[in-house]
Amino acid sequence: MVLRDSDPAEAGGYRIEDRLGSGGMGVVYLARSASGRRLAVKVVHAQYADDDEFRARFRREVAAARQVSGAFTAPVVDADAAAPRPWMATLYIPGSDLGTHIRDNGPLPPHRLRELAAGLAEAIRDIHRAGVVHRDLKPANVMLADDGPRVIDFGISRATEFAASDVLTQTGRVMGTPPFMSPEQFSAPQDVGPAADIFSLGAVVAFAASGRGPFDSPSPYETAIRVVEGAPELDDVPSELLPFIRLCLEKEPKSRPTADELLRLLKDGDWPAPRPTDDTPTVVDTGKPRRPRRKRLWLAAAAGALALAAAATTTVALTGDDPAPGNLPAGWEEWRKQAKDPSVDKDPIGAGAPFNRCVASGGTSLVCAGDEILATRFALADGRNTWSLPIDATADDIGSSSSGGGTIIGTRDGRVYAYGSDDRAVGADDGATAARYSIQSLDAETGKVIWKTVTGDGEEAAEPSSDQGASTAVPEGVITTYGKRGEQFALLDADDGKVRWKQKFPEPNEQICLLRSAARHGYLVCQKWNDDDTAGHTSIAQLDPATGRAHWTIEVAGDKDIVGQADGRLIVLGSTGEHRTLTLINAASHVLTTVRLSKSQPEGSTPTLLRGRLYFTLTSGGVRAVDPQSGRQLWESDSGVEQAGPPTASATRLYLSSISGRLAVLDLATGTVEATLGGRDDSGTVDFPDMAAPPVLVGDALYVAYGIRSAYTVDVRTL
Repeated sequence: MVLRDSDPAEAGGYRIEDRLGSGGMGVVYLARSASGRRLAVKVVHAQYADDDEFRARFRREVAAARQVSGAFTAPVVDADAAAPRPWMATLYIPGSDLGTHIRDNGPLPPHRLRELAAGLAEAIRDIHRAGVVHRDLKPANVMLADDGPRVIDFGISRATEFAASDVLTQTGRVMGTPPFMSPEQFSAPQDVGPAADIFSLGAVVAFAASGRGPFDSPSPYETAIRVVEGAPELDDVPSELLPFIRLCLEKEPKSRPTADELLRLLKDGDWPAPRPTDDTPTVVDTGKPRRPRRKRLWLAAAAGALALAAAATTTVALTGDDPAPGNLPAGWEEWRKQAKDPSVDKDPIGAGAPFNRCVASGGTSLVCAGDEILATRFALADGRNTWSLPIDATADDIGSSSSGGGTIIGTRDGRVYAYGSDDRAVGADDGATAARYSIQSLDAETGKVIWKTVTGDGEEAAEPSSDQGASTAVPEGVITTYGKRGEQFALLDADDGKVRWKQKFPEPNEQICLLRSAARHGYLVCQKWNDDDTAGHTSIAQLDPATGRAHWTIEVAGDKDIVGQADGRLIVLGSTGEHRTLTLINAASHVLTTVRLSKSQPEGSTPTLLRGRLYFTLTSGGVRAVDPQSGRQLWESDSGVEQAGPPTASATRLYLSSISGRLAVLDLATGTVEATLGGRDDSGTVDFPDMAAPPVLVGDALYVAYGIRSAYTVDVRTL
């Protein structure tokens, strides 16, 4: 940051070179000592210099920082709490703070998360051993140094032995940063002890894993209520760290482990079971999971009945492509555009349907697929349609046998996964065709094919559409159907598309098997049907990313499918019939919980999991919000959008759209319709209307697919 005219030339005899940042208490400068050592010098704001209570707090910060100076904090070099403008100099730690790093680079990968968790636990252990409670552990106070995280800023810390008599707390002020504060910091500030830092540690690690705090809400007041009473949102936290974070986020301070216990648990991996609560639903222990007999029916026959989970699990933003809330893409303006026809046929069939799915990728691109388009790019800012690829790249005038006409399987680091379907005639007179299916990794900015892997070639090859459960994106790449008859499933490596492993679908002629993903894990979901076409049971297996074998397998009654994962538990619903119950599967312990819905949801409603809630959308325009942990229906609303596709949510609003482009904006907390936009007729009429693609939110810009191969954007702040 650039120095201002009002900034001092020196502080405490240290020459100031740059401004590092400014906070509520003061300004932090980059300075140098006489020997050339770089320091971070914190200078108190002038308006606080005459405040006796503030000076007392600053003296305490200096004392606390000196007490805990060590390997995991910034050592104090010098300080003067009695100066006209009090200051403190600590060793400068090059690097960014955790909050800035996550905003710029996205969530940390699992191995770095574990390193962060261990480093913070070591830092908190040393802080507590020095007799200090930090009380404001948050991403901005964690510096990512080359040798591990450092905890800084002891501005509201206090010595544990003075907790009960701390007059600075007894004034009634609630001090801290709400999304990362402990429940007792809101409800009983005078009783805050070391356990508060453990709670904050868990919230910080959850933030690093997902890019948002586990209790984030639109206002500090709502955040406080969620911290004290609500369940954390941990959807994007890797399963191996969920036990760590859950223990840290226990509501009762006495139920949280100490920092020493956390370090032992991280080392040994022997996590205790979460503390039961009075409102825990009835748990049915199925005992040791057994491997059922499995089979596979062709996915095309099951596509209609098994579409419920596609909205929640089909398009996965794996790393670096999750848009941050707030603001608009650089150079943004309102636009509506139609994609170019990329067909290479001499007599192309022509456009006639909407996109099946769109995703934001690489920070500048909206990539869509569907209606015989493998993928096409619109610039987020102005809608320029810079490239478009056909799903069938052979000029044979056969068209594509693809049932869905293309979709986006996932997005990763500025790339998108899509699939192609090159068809050819195999008979002279009977019109039979064979397909060569491939999955391709494309550069979102240029459309360049990074890699292309054939997944099946022949009359019986399986179409690798994620909308039909025949492929799914995971951090390691794409798990897809594979082979001449689609009787195998394989992992295609994210970097080069090479087959890393192959496994056979068990008994492929007697079950419907689907490939799903949730919380960065791949799953195989196989439904067993009886001879009289009634549902028998469903097996759900979590796949080992290294081998494709089952880590564990659970069997549940009826025809079920995975909708997603919330709070460490898979959410499983029936794929046909009325929804009266849902099943929760603890991803760590594999324990099943059956939750009865307070109000049954009709057959044909589409469930989507967003921010830990289930939203059932009806073709009539109805929307129902359900808490999956308790089964309670939170609200019911009429959006006015018929045939709406799966919704999209921000922190405060729910967005639904139809193929005509009609848009409804609902309050996430109450279901109240806050705004609507009418449909559009400027891109042609769709002959056979189906479910619309979910809208895409990038900051405050919402992108809506509509009509024939078209999309438009709107600033949600104007709605």
